[in-house]
Amino acid sequence: MLFTEPAFQFLFLPLLLAVYFAVPRSWRNPVLLAASLFFYAWGEKVFVFVMVASIAFNWAMGLGVGPGADPGAEPGAGPGAGRSASRRKILVSLAVAGNLLLLGVCKYSDFLVANLNVLLAQAGLAPLRQPGIELPIGISFFTFQAMSYVIDVYRGVTPRTRNPLDVALYIALFPQLIAGPIVRYHDVAQQIIARNVDTAKFASGIRRFIIGLAKKVIIANTLALPADHIFAADPMQLPAAVAWLGILCYSLQIYFDFSGYSDMAIGLGRMFGFEFLENFNYPYISRSITEFWRRWHISLSTWFRDYLYIPLGGNRGSSASVYRNLLVVFVLCGLWHGAAWTFLVWGLFHGSFLVLERLGLRRWLQRMPTLAVSAYTVLVFMVGWVFFRSESLGQAGEFLLVMTGLGHADGRVHHLDMYLNIEVLAVLLAGIIGATPVPAMLYRRGQSWALGEGRHRPKMVGGDAISSAGAATVAASAWAALELLLLMATLAYCIMLVAAGTYNPFIYFRF
Repeated sequence: MLFTEPAFQFLFLPLLLAVYFAVPRSWRNPVLLAASLFFYAWGEKVFVFVMVASIAFNWAMGLGVGPGADPGAEPGAGPGAGRSASRRKILVSLAVAGNLLLLGVCKYSDFLVANLNVLLAQAGLAPLRQPGIELPIGISFFTFQAMSYVIDVYRGVTPRTRNPLDVALYIALFPQLIAGPIVRYHDVAQQIIARNVDTAKFASGIRRFIIGLAKKVIIANTLALPADHIFAADPMQLPAAVAWLGILCYSLQIYFDFSGYSDMAIGLGRMFGFEFLENFNYPYISRSITEFWRRWHISLSTWFRDYLYIPLGGNRGSSASVYRNLLVVFVLCGLWHGAAWTFLVWGLFHGSFLVLERLGLRRWLQRMPTLAVSAYTVLVFMVGWVFFRSESLGQAGEFLLVMTGLGHADGRVHHLDMYLNIEVLAVLLAGIIGATPVPAMLYRRGQSWALGEGRHRPKMVGGDAISSAGAATVAASAWAALELLLLMATLAYCIMLVAAGTYNPFIYFRF
């Protein structure tokens, strides 16, 4: 079930909200958990049992590795309290291995067998049969959340919980279940136990959900069509301008698709009293690839930092060790996104630029004009997206060759007019502006004027001056009415697009 589907917006969510706020507080977590499992089972009828088994396994491992604190106790108790440190280390190792085994079997078994068959063919041996295991939706997200819970309990960062429903709700909570953001247990542990929803928080959740829905339906879906058509063509038949249009559309599509989903998840969480951390912070305005990864998919990059990069040694040790750690982390980050060589190369590509920036490129960039630095960053991540989007390394190589102007297409088979129309041009412009802080800045200034400066400006109505208090009320009311009108119009337009059956893929569902 997608957040953009009418079944979710007009059936699942309204019914759940009605039941959730009608039942006593002690029943709200069970109701939310049951709804979350139903939400996942809607599209994954069999694999919901795999997720339940994962929940039970990680809850039990949390009991085994934890120091014994109750959920409401202060975290930070020493990890060796009350049980053998070696026994706890064995259990946390088993927990990590079990989660990685589940992820590996479901996500990477076909990839590994396919590549092994290449070697077997070269040796003249019979190929192995492909397992053909269907990829469960969101398995990378809920597996990483489960691992972070057990590891944090082991480290003493968060207390273990004896209540399996708390761990189940943490892992299965439907807003962030299938496409993130990746939530840490210690960030929501107290919210699971007790949380409140007031009118302002609920309204902000609705606002954030509508903004995310608009990002997804209006911008990402519109740009997905030209991006998909261009990448479906033979790259060598594309002129350079069409290839650049394709990767520009895809760069904006993936940002608004994923950040839009994160916005919807954060908004839905607020409706039920949860506060999730931000997952994007305008990554496309970054002045380096290092900064890009501080702004893009923040929950994933911090996960890899805390649970892989730092344990590998992080910035400690020799420069060679640091560069090795960066490359290892980003190769695995690439493979986390998908079982394909294109994802591995994408991760290696980004890791290599992080190493180059540490070697001195970043200092050189700091002396360059802002426009040149921005051009460098945009060029690097757009080239990276070519690997991310392509079906094979061969396609990626040919696409990049065409982008450099070394292709031989004359534009008669594919030309810009085939993919550009008024709608796509308008959405491209909106996407470019929307990927910057400009809309948020304009919103804050308008809000500041309506709620702040308006109090100090007497208004004239029929020759009579309105008091500053009255002026403030008028300005605030006008601002609230305008905001409500724009949100309602945006929601109505999104519903019309969905009802019309517009193209509606979700890129990150396959991860």
